[in-house]
Order: sequence, then structure tokens, then C-alpha cells
Amino acid sequence: MHFFYLDESGCTGSDLANEEQPIFVMGGISVKDKGWNKTQSQFSTLISEYFDGKVPLGFELHGSELLSPNGEGPFEGDSLEERLNLTRQVLDLVQERNHNIHLFAINKSIMAGAECAVSLPYDSATPYLCSFDYLITYINAHVRNSLGSSARGMVIMDRKEQFHDDVERITHERRFCGPQTHRVKWVVEFSYPIDSCKNPMIQISDLVLICARRFLEIDHGYRGGWHPEVVRFYAERYTEIHDRLVRKQLVERGGRGMDRLNRYLSSIRCEPIGQWRRRYGHNLETI
Repeated sequence: MHFFYLDESGCTGSDLANEEQPIFVMGGISVKDKGWNKTQSQFSTLISEYFDGKVPLGFELHGSELLSPNGEGPFEGDSLEERLNLTRQVLDLVQERNHNIHLFAINKSIMAGAECAVSLPYDSATPYLCSFDYLITYINAHVRNSLGSSARGMVIMDRKEQFHDDVERITHERRFCGPQTHRVKWVVEFSYPIDSCKNPMIQISDLVLICARRFLEIDHGYRGGWHPEVVRFYAERYTEIHDRLVRKQLVERGGRGMDRLNRYLSSIRCEPIGQWRRRYGHNLETI
């Protein structure tokens, strides 16, 4: 069994004109069933060392708190250097443990001007729902094509009440409706964590996504006033994230009329602008 964790960053519902969060990203890390315990243990060690063995009661790592200008929540008042170092350590853990990353990013301003032209069981102009539907396609294809004939996937996602009914409807539609050949068969379960503060994989996914989102916002010109060292930091983190993506190209969905959906997804998808590693420093090639 392979666990695929889903979280999101930059969610503003159907509001596509939010200037503070112009990019939406959904995704997370994937973990083999035998690798969960070791990653959880090492993650707990990193957090304990950061707080000198005195982890706040009910602690949950939120990337927005860790990477806010002055630190928020349990990180309030901590130095930027300490907080950036913890971020590096967590993403290094993902790399060391050989966990893959899956994500789909949307430029909201482009989505606002695009047309899907396909009848879907949800609002195709809502980034959260569009991304969730695509990632089902991606994960199902990855398990089927890359993990062996006996492999199966389980999606574990942080519950978001406003989209709960839509998620249930999409899940049912993809698994039980339409032609047999295009139904989702390799993802056997969709689940919510009982308690996200006890699920480090959701927390790690959250940090991965906020780093990815902020880099994409920088790269697409939404954060022009940020200090060069901050820009460098996010470029380095995105390089690590990008290198853990199993497939960089869009996974196209098969079926009648789905070519229009594939074109729509391709048009709204937010990716780094060409030669991005070179633009942010030659050393990014060897990070």
C-alpha cells in the first residue's frame, strides 16, 4: 500500500481575484506503508530538537506560521534563521527518506479567463476541486504504471468542510461512473486523518506546498519586493521539491471529450518559467 497525502495552500474558494494568494497548490508527499514509522520518528526528533525537548502541547506544524515574517503560533519570536533551518531540515528529510511529491498548481488569474468546455460534477473554476480531480488521475496513473501490478494507493487528505460534499461526489463519480476502462481502480480508499496534529505526513505536505506556492508566486512576478536572499531560499526549496516529482508533465485523462479537459488543465497549470534554475543561480543545478 502506498499512502498519498493531500493538503492545499492558497485556497480562497471560488475567489480568483485574491491579490494576497494568486496561486493555488494542492498536493503532498507519498509514503510506502513500511516507511511511515521511520519518517514519523525522524520528524518528531527534528521538532523536539527545535524546541529543546519542550514541544508545545498539541503542536502542529503549519508552514504559514513557521514562515511568517516574525514567526507565529509556537514559532512567535523565533529568529528567521532558526525557522528557515527547520524548513530545510524537514525538506531534507523528504529527500533522505526518498519520498515522492505530487502537486498541481493553478494560476488563478488565468483560470478566471479560461473555459473548461466539459460537463463535470463540480465547478471547474474552483481551484480546490479542479486540482483534486486532476490528482486522482495522476495518482491512479502513477500507481498503475510505476508501482507494480499488486500495488494500490490510498489518498489521505486534510478535511475541508466547504468542499466535503463535492469531494465525495467527485470520488464516487471517478470510481463508479462512466466507462469501465476509465474508472479509478488503483486508488482503493480515500480517507481523512483522525487528527492532523498526530499525522506528520500532512504537516510535512503543508510545508512542501507553501514553499512551492511562494516560489511560483515569486517566479510569476507576484512577489517582486522580496529580499534576494528570501527569493534564493524559496528557489532552493522548490528545486528540492521539483526533483522529487515523479512526473513533471501533465498526466492526461482518457475518455470521450476529455481532450478538452486536458487542454483546460494545461492552460491553467502554473509551472516555473523556462530556464528557472539558471535564472536563480547556477548552483541550483547541483543542489
